[in-house]
Amino acid sequence: MHPKDPKLVNQLPEGQWSTGLYDCCNDPSNCLFTCFCPCVTFARIAEVIDGGNLSCNIQGLVYYAMCHIASGWLYGGIYRSKLRRHYSLPEASCSDSLIHCCCRACALTQEYTELKIRGVDPSIDKILINLYM
Repeated sequence: MHPKDPKLVNQLPEGQWSTGLYDCCNDPSNCLFTCFCPCVTFARIAEVIDGGNLSCNIQGLVYYAMCHIASGWLYGGIYRSKLRRHYSLPEASCSDSLIHCCCRACALTQEYTELKIRGVDPSIDKILINLYM
């Protein structure tokens, strides 16, 4: 079944991640891309989460700047929290920001995959969901 198949999207349980944090290698192309270009992966996720209020380019530049002042993990954690709230996903035993601090590539890959499996492909879809809380 394709991730955008309505039957699959409707079967996804609310309150559960569709993949684990360390399942990032299940999608090797996304994992490698995220390892080398985390700003792009983050920007694609953030643009969808914000409903397009800030463009992918702006989100990527902000994340890049935050990473250079050693606080990209904080910015990433904010967007992970927004995604979790929207889909009623459980929080890990540590904060979202700490997950981004320790496992940035895994966190971004999990978030990107979560959106894809739930019917949104951040690499091609634009402004499909609005996660304002």
